[in-house]
Amino acid sequence: MSAVSVCEIFESIQGESSYAGLSCFFIRLAGCNLRCKYCDTVHSYEPGKEMSIERIVADCMASGTQITEITGGEPLIQPAFGELAIALRDRSGKKVLVETNGSQNIAVVPEGVITIMDVKCPGSGECGSTDLLNIGRLRPDDEIKFVITDKNDYEWAKTFVVDNKLGAPCGRAIFSPAHGTLETGKLAQWILKDALPVRIQIQLHKVLGVM
Repeated sequence: MSAVSVCEIFESIQGESSYAGLSCFFIRLAGCNLRCKYCDTVHSYEPGKEMSIERIVADCMASGTQITEITGGEPLIQPAFGELAIALRDRSGKKVLVETNGSQNIAVVPEGVITIMDVKCPGSGECGSTDLLNIGRLRPDDEIKFVITDKNDYEWAKTFVVDNKLGAPCGRAIFSPAHGTLETGKLAQWILKDALPVRIQIQLHKVLGVM
């Protein structure tokens, strides 16, 4: 089997997406092609440690967590990403998620692996990086996340959701306030006022004080 460049591997509580609250085995791959202003994992920009996919899968299988997630950085820029995702899907016994910044073609995500795709709002400093063709590549169980820093971000994301029909009933669109920047209650008020069919979410792992 091939190897991937790993920033870190750890167990924690899943803090984002509709899987928030579940125990999760995280594989954070190294390297990212974007530089979001609010990034809380800048250590993932640096070159990582080469690990065999065989070793990663074995560690995942030994973990008592409920799900596993491949994250980054940006995992889709690694050549062996697909091989890692398939091996975890077929052998780990856990549901596999991948979190991506949306700039890469998500068609490389294997069937049966759930994509959690960011769409970068203006406040990220990387607005416009999204591969818009990815909207048509989303599968029924995939989700889209918008990190909201202010009212301008909210209005931009609202328009994006409405124009691309990403709201109810499946709840695939998630609005998350940038931690320490926007009050969750304020975001909730905007969503309620507009009757916007999205899911609001805080970063649960930060509230709990875990990674």
